[in-house]
Amino acid sequence: MQVSSLNEVKIYSLSAGRSLPEWLSDRKKRALQKKDVDIRRRIELIQDFEMPTVSTKIKVSRDGQYIMAVGTYKPRIRCYDTYQLSQKFERCLDSEVVTFEILSDDYSKIVFLQCDRFVEFHSQHGRYYRTRIPKFGRDFSYHYPSCDLYFVGASSEVYRLNLEQGRFLNSLQTDASENNVCDINPVHFLFATGTAEGKVECWDPRTRNRAGLLDCALSSVTADAEIDCLPSISALKFNGALNMAVGTSTGQVLLYDLRSSNPLIVKDHQYGLPIKSIQFQHQLDLIISADSRIIKMWNKDTGKIFTSMEPEYDINDVCLYPNSGMLMTANEAPKMNIYYMPVLGPAPKWCSFLDNLTEELEENPESTVYDDYKFVTRKDLENLGLAHLIGSSLLRAYMHGFFMDIRLYHKAKMMANPFAYEEYRREKIRQKIEETRAQRVQLKKLPKVNKELALKLIEEEGEEQQATRKRKQKNLPSLLKDDRFKVMFENPDFQVDEQSEEFRLLNPLVSKISEKRKKKLKLLQEQEAQEQEEEEEPEGKPSDAESSESSDDEKGWVEEVRKQRKLLRQEEKVKRQERFKEDQQTLLKPQFFEIKEGEEFRSFKDSAKKQKLMKKTLGDRLKLEEKLGTLSVSDTTVGSKQATFKLKKSEQQKKQQEAEKQHRQERKTLRRSAGHLKSKRGRGQRFH
Repeated sequence: MQVSSLNEVKIYSLSAGRSLPEWLSDRKKRALQKKDVDIRRRIELIQDFEMPTVSTKIKVSRDGQYIMAVGTYKPRIRCYDTYQLSQKFERCLDSEVVTFEILSDDYSKIVFLQCDRFVEFHSQHGRYYRTRIPKFGRDFSYHYPSCDLYFVGASSEVYRLNLEQGRFLNSLQTDASENNVCDINPVHFLFATGTAEGKVECWDPRTRNRAGLLDCALSSVTADAEIDCLPSISALKFNGALNMAVGTSTGQVLLYDLRSSNPLIVKDHQYGLPIKSIQFQHQLDLIISADSRIIKMWNKDTGKIFTSMEPEYDINDVCLYPNSGMLMTANEAPKMNIYYMPVLGPAPKWCSFLDNLTEELEENPESTVYDDYKFVTRKDLENLGLAHLIGSSLLRAYMHGFFMDIRLYHKAKMMANPFAYEEYRREKIRQKIEETRAQRVQLKKLPKVNKELALKLIEEEGEEQQATRKRKQKNLPSLLKDDRFKVMFENPDFQVDEQSEEFRLLNPLVSKISEKRKKKLKLLQEQEAQEQEEEEEPEGKPSDAESSESSDDEKGWVEEVRKQRKLLRQEEKVKRQERFKEDQQTLLKPQFFEIKEGEEFRSFKDSAKKQKLMKKTLGDRLKLEEKLGTLSVSDTTVGSKQATFKLKKSEQQKKQQEAEKQHRQERKTLRRSAGHLKSKRGRGQRFH
C-alpha cells in the first residue's frame, strides 16, 4: 500500500503492488508470498479486481453491495460482491461497451450501449433482450417516471425507447450536428444534452420542448487560453435541483446555476485533454473532475484545489463510492485502482478495517520513497563522482535533489569507498560487544571528566536514598543519568577548576571534603587498573558526621574564608616576584621606526602636540592660530565676520623655496662675474 500526500491530504492506494497471475496454483501463490515481501505486504481488498487488458467503465449499485466494471479484451462485464470481497460473475459480450447503466438497486437489471449500435438488456441469469438504434450511440440516460431511455450519439436526434411499452417513441430534434453526453436531473427530471458545438440543450420530458440553451464554448474561453478548435461538451453532471457541471474537450470544467447563463466558476485542468468524468462530493462541497491524466478535487464555491491524483496509466472513468472516502478508477491497464482518503469520509462498512489500518499508519509516520530508487542531493553526487550524470536519463530531478537507481547507487558507493563494508562490519561487532557487556554485572565507573563532582553526586544520592527509605518517599532522578547534563561529564571544556579564585572563595570548606574524595578516587583508580571482577563500594564517613562537619558555626566559615584570601594574596605576591625576575632577565632591544620620504624627524613631542590640538574644539584652535599670527578675524560692514589665514608650508615646500633662493643667488653672482670680465677686455684693447 502506497501513501501519498498533497496539501496535507493523505491518499492511500490500495491496489498498489504486484498482482499474481490467475493460472498460478494456490500452493505456488503461498510460496511466492513467503519469499517476496512486496507480495506479502500488499492489500488485496477485492479478489481479482482487474480486467484482462483494459477497463473502460466502473459503477456501484444503489444498494452499495455490487461493483460492476466493463472492459476488454475480450469484451466482458465483471460483477464483484463487496460482502464476499470477491467476483460474483463474469459475462462476455459480442462487442465493446461504450457505457452502461444499472436500473435496479442490485445487479438484476442492466442496460449496455455497445459500439455497434446495439442495446443489450441483462437480467440476473444473463442477456434478456437486444435491440438496435439508428445511429452510433455515445451516451444514454434513464428517465425513471416514464421508464424512457434517452440515447444520444452521432446524430442531431435524441432517440427515446420506452421500456414499459417496449417500443421507440418520437425522438427529440436538437440544433446540433452531434450529441456527445446527456444527463437527467434527479429532482425535477430535466433532460440535458451536450453537443459537439459546445452547447448544452435542456429539454422538458413532459412537453418534449426545449427549455433552454447554454453556450459553454464561449464561456470556457478565457483571455490567457489558446484554442486551436471549437471546444465541445465531453462530460455533464447535475447536482441537486439548480447546479450543473459541464466538462469540455479542451480541459475546462464550468459550474452553472440553471437560473443564469453565465458560469459561476471556470476551472482549467491545464492539460488540454477532454474531461471524462465529473462527480460531486457533498460532505465537503467538492467537485471531482478527471481527464485521462489527472483527477482534481476542488471546492465548488471558491475553486480552490483540495488535492489531486496522477495515476500511472490513463484514466477512463472515475467512480466515487457513496457516503465514503473510497474512489475507484477504470484505466488503460489490467488492474483497476482503488484509493482511500480518510478526509473525504469513513471507509465502507464492508472494509471498515481500513480505518484502523490508516490510524495506525498515521500514529507511526514513515518517510515514503520509491522502492527501487535512492534520493541523493547534488553534494552526494559530487562525493560519489556522479555529478556528470546530471541531465541524463539516469537521474530524475525531484525537489532539491535527484532520484537514481538503487543498484547504480550501491555500485558507485563501493567504487568511491571500497572499505565501507569493513567499517560497517566493525561498527556492528562493536555494538554487539557493548550489548553483551551491558547484560553483565555493571561496576560503578566514574566518568573521565569531573570525577570528584561525580563522586560527590553518588555520595549524595546514597544519602538521599537512605533518607527516602526512612521517610518512605519517592526517589528523585539522578543527575548522572539525566541526558541534559550528560555533556558535563564527557566534554573536557566543562572541567571544574578547583584552583580558581572564584571556586576557592565560594567553596571555602570544600578542601577538607575534597581530600577525602581524592583518597576515594585513588582507591577507585587502583581498582580499575587491576581490573578486578568484584569491586566493593568505597567506605566513608556516615552522612551524619559529614553533615555535622559541613554545618559548622559561622566563625569557622569566616576563618576559612580569611585563610583562603591570605593564601590567594601570597600566591599573587609570588607570581609578581616571578614576573619581576623575568623582566630583569629579559633584555630590551631597541625598536626602529621608518620615516616617510620628504619628512624630517624632530621629536615625539610634535606628534603629541598635534594630538592635543586635534582634541580641542574649533574655537580654541582659532584662538591659538590668532596668537601665532596665522589667522586674522575682522568684522565687515555688512555685519558678518571675515577671516584670513595663511597656509602652513610643509617641509618639502620650504626646501624647494630655499633651493630656488640659492639658484637665484648663484645666477646673480655669475652675471656679475661675467660683466667684470667684459669690462676688463674692453680696457685692454684700448690700451693696445
